[in-house]
Amino acid sequence: MGNCWFKGSPYFNRVSSNATKSVAESPKLQSPSERIEKDDSLLPSNPREVEALRNDSARKNPLIAFTFEELKRITKNFRQDSVLGVGGFGRVYKGCVANDLREGLAIEEPLRVAVKVHDGDNSFQGHREWLAEVIFLGQLSHPNLVKLVGYCCEDDHRVLVYELMPLGSVESHLFSRVMLPLPWATRMKIALGAARGLAFLHEAEKPVIYRDFKTSNILLDEEYNAKLSDFGLAKDGPVGDKSHVSTRIMGTYGYAAPEYIMTGHLTAMSDVYSYGVVLLEMLTGRKSLDRSRPVREQTLADWAFPLLSQRKKVLGIVDPRLAADDYPVKAVHKTAMLAYHCLSRNPKARPLMRDIVATLEPLQQQLQPQPELVVEVSPANDSGGGDGVGFR
Repeated sequence: MGNCWFKGSPYFNRVSSNATKSVAESPKLQSPSERIEKDDSLLPSNPREVEALRNDSARKNPLIAFTFEELKRITKNFRQDSVLGVGGFGRVYKGCVANDLREGLAIEEPLRVAVKVHDGDNSFQGHREWLAEVIFLGQLSHPNLVKLVGYCCEDDHRVLVYELMPLGSVESHLFSRVMLPLPWATRMKIALGAARGLAFLHEAEKPVIYRDFKTSNILLDEEYNAKLSDFGLAKDGPVGDKSHVSTRIMGTYGYAAPEYIMTGHLTAMSDVYSYGVVLLEMLTGRKSLDRSRPVREQTLADWAFPLLSQRKKVLGIVDPRLAADDYPVKAVHKTAMLAYHCLSRNPKARPLMRDIVATLEPLQQQLQPQPELVVEVSPANDSGGGDGVGFR
């Protein structure tokens, strides 16, 4: 979880260029997140100021403003054995929120949570990404988005509290050397859930561009339902007659759309490209960027793209950990062609996320268990007709 912006990693550092200068807009038309990016003074320093910004949102989810002392209780004083992971934002701890934490706290039963703690560098960028998550997840709600339970904004502490996703990230399963490989049906279930999450963002009343779609930001619940997390780099999408949002170039190498890297022009099609890369990762079992491979194979999208439209060669790049009888060949071909269209160099040729969902839904239905065929032999004295064969 979290954005990783440190030396030695395949991630962009913050980049500014003439191509990414923001166009002046009327303050009346700007969302809270847009105004925050343009005015450093809007960064809140306490819960009251956070809630004042959240009240500007069209739709608001109830969030709990935790104190830092309460978070210590939730995580058992941030014990080392409670650490779930470490990212660029900081450490993530598991914990549990119960009614006895605070008088008047309305929680039906103890709630398992993941507590993401800022690493304490107090950088402007880190503070802004923390606030972006509060703003976006404080107003958006969907089965394929992780639920934000609350936050802490106290002194120098910046913390986010989410619902716990017990199976962790797709990345941890897909590239693990110790876990069993994800079955093809599970991969397609994850792909569909993630697509639904992105489609919801793109078609929300105020469209949102996720900007950092990757396997480490797709989390899984107990039933492998996919939920998008980490909205620190999310941006409000273009409105009216605007075709794009001009922004600093930030994201993850291997996933970011080429036109975004070149120009800083961000559109929903940038997310579609990233989705195509993730689809490739699930198809091949390879990472989006792998420096250990031969030079021509290090960037997954560049290596695989020319193979996706060749039916015979596609089967040769399927994750070798999957048994040949584990995946339907037709489904593999359709998935490969979907990734091919998502990765088009021409953004306008890429499909909309709603069309991707429509393509994946029939594939998912084909993978559902079929009714068991049971042969029933009728008793000799049965006077009823029929051949004694039925579905159960």
